[in-house]
Amino acid sequence: MIMIPHIAKTISRKNISKNALKVLYRLNKAGYEAYLVGGGVRDLLLGQKPKDFDITTNATPEQMIRLFRNCRLVGRRFILAHIVFGSEIIEVATFRGDNLIEEYKDHYKKLQFNNNGMLLNDNIFGKIEDDAYRRDITINSLYYSMTDLSVRDYVGGLSDLKKGIIRLIGDPETRYREDPVRMLRVTRFAAKLNMSIAPETAEPIPRLALLLHNIPPSRLFEESLKLFQTGYSYLTYCKLCEYKLFQLLFPTLANNFTIGGDSIIERMLIQIFKNTDNRIKNHMRVNPVFLFAAMFWYPQLKSADIIAQKNSNSLTYYDAFLIAINSTLEEACQVLAIPKRITALVKDIWKLQLYMSSIYGKKAKKLILHPKFRVAYDLLILRAKVEKNPELIKLSKNLNQHQTSLLKQKSTIITKISNTTFLCGNNII
Repeated sequence: MIMIPHIAKTISRKNISKNALKVLYRLNKAGYEAYLVGGGVRDLLLGQKPKDFDITTNATPEQMIRLFRNCRLVGRRFILAHIVFGSEIIEVATFRGDNLIEEYKDHYKKLQFNNNGMLLNDNIFGKIEDDAYRRDITINSLYYSMTDLSVRDYVGGLSDLKKGIIRLIGDPETRYREDPVRMLRVTRFAAKLNMSIAPETAEPIPRLALLLHNIPPSRLFEESLKLFQTGYSYLTYCKLCEYKLFQLLFPTLANNFTIGGDSIIERMLIQIFKNTDNRIKNHMRVNPVFLFAAMFWYPQLKSADIIAQKNSNSLTYYDAFLIAINSTLEEACQVLAIPKRITALVKDIWKLQLYMSSIYGKKAKKLILHPKFRVAYDLLILRAKVEKNPELIKLSKNLNQHQTSLLKQKSTIITKISNTTFLCGNNII
């Protein structure tokens, strides 16, 4: 173990959540060991603002329930305590036991694995040293103590942090088989932190990528949001493609990839990911509905053209378009369980793409009032940019003029109403 004492100059309590500090202090006061751990410690050491603060302790979930009134237990594979402070949740985990430690051998044999070596439950507790080796990445296995203001490193995380290396703890193939999502985490952290992946950690990924099919689609959907909505989606996309992971998550898109990487779908993906990163860096809101609508637009359009050609005598293009919408989204949801609340809005946005290209004059003004017009209009602008299509560029300008004109009219009406209210008020007084 490497222990760096009195690291207060690097890690200031001012940069740690007050609620996380409350949890740490209460656990320590009750006689338990408790440490800030994971990405929070990593980011503090890098001089970055942590997104969340996780805590690990030798207190069991049942003991934490008795200690915190605002505690609830979650998880099946490994039970976690969520200490709820309004909108902020501090996640607390009991030290995980190491299956290599002799005293846990019998207990470990009772744990459930599937045929591919994936760990189905992991409720085995141990000491802090055991916990360090059960974590996935070395730089996420650093422990910060509030009692002596020190950082403890059992797996070489500090060295890897300085060198800029993402490295799995333990045998990479075994760890990937235990939880295939670790392959996504490795690539995501490499992109986010601009670090390289250790050769032994990178080598098994393309070989084991198919194991992602064993992960529930609902979990893969949540992971996809982490991949593409944290401000590093373009770099993450490049890493995922490099290790054959994007192809597993989005087979509908990957089937249209080219050797030169210059297909219209690939150009759209690059543009949407870069735009998303820029919005996040500028503290602007990002919408998963728009993300999926843009990503799957061209496969959906291609599918509609094929259906229309095969059924030219029996279907209108609009009917073919609607059939293609359902088939494209159904295919996507086989891998990612995209919620219906999102797919329903994606359908609306795609339908509006057809309406916008055929409506002018007064009808165009009515279309602008549609609640999903702004998102659909953004997709239209993105399409015009990717395709460099003069007609789409002209259409986007015309719709923008109608939109500007309508906003001016609304502003004029609001001003008149305000003036009238003011005068009425004066008359009453």
